[in-house]
Amino acid sequence: ADQAFRKKTVGLVTAEEFKRAAEEALQTDEQLKDKERAEREFQLQMEKKAMKKKRLDKKKRKKMLSTLSFANDEEEEMIMADGRNQEGESSSSSTSLLKKSKKNPNVDTSFLPDKQREEELERKREELKQQWLDRQEKIKNEQLEITYSYWDGSGHRRTIHIRKGASVGEFLELVRKDLASEFREMSKVSADALIYVKEDLIIPHDITFYDMIATKARGKSGPLFNFDVHDDVRVGPLDSRVEKDESHPGKVVERRWYDRNKHIFPASRWEVYDPANEYSTYTIHGGEVR
Repeated sequence: ADQAFRKKTVGLVTAEEFKRAAEEALQTDEQLKDKERAEREFQLQMEKKAMKKKRLDKKKRKKMLSTLSFANDEEEEMIMADGRNQEGESSSSSTSLLKKSKKNPNVDTSFLPDKQREEELERKREELKQQWLDRQEKIKNEQLEITYSYWDGSGHRRTIHIRKGASVGEFLELVRKDLASEFREMSKVSADALIYVKEDLIIPHDITFYDMIATKARGKSGPLFNFDVHDDVRVGPLDSRVEKDESHPGKVVERRWYDRNKHIFPASRWEVYDPANEYSTYTIHGGEVR
């Protein structure tokens, strides 16, 4: 600015020209100073940003190290050294090193979530579940021989074969058809008009024989899961801790006969079967048996 001023005022100049040249020189000088100030401020801002980024990167590395519960001292030193030597680089490289250092092959990580392991366990559970269901379905399709007695005041013993998965209602329909040729009243009623009494319990029509077998259901006077007829033939003193092995034929009865005679023995002992009830001891005609 001074050099430009001197060039403009060399030789004879008027006062007005001198004044104008001086003002231009001052203006140019101020512009240069403003430019220098702006450059210094910009440089200062850039330095502040760099320092702030440096502090944030350092804080981030410390935070990530604090989560590194199974990193050894040597690994931590590597991370810190890398942070000191490469502060000018992007944070992605240090993050990559941190992730790599977390994988310590000597540490038991079986307790940590593992998507692949969980999926494999779930697959095995589903496989075992399906195997169990297939096995139960096979059992339900097995044939069961049932000895029963059609009861109209006296007993008429019969035997019938049916699937283990069949319901009591399905069983009573087969019984009705089996008895219809000999007992005319059976041809005039439906299975809903019949009841099945096993070990002094009236078994609901929707209960299946599989249900009673699988749960080893107990009645008032014997087990509900044996459908043949046999006596307890054990010799010698009976152990009260061992369940009595005796089964009685279930009775098939017309519901109207039961309604007329439920106050008279044996119908007076009968009650509706409830799977939630437990019969810890067996009783026959008022007496207690094991």
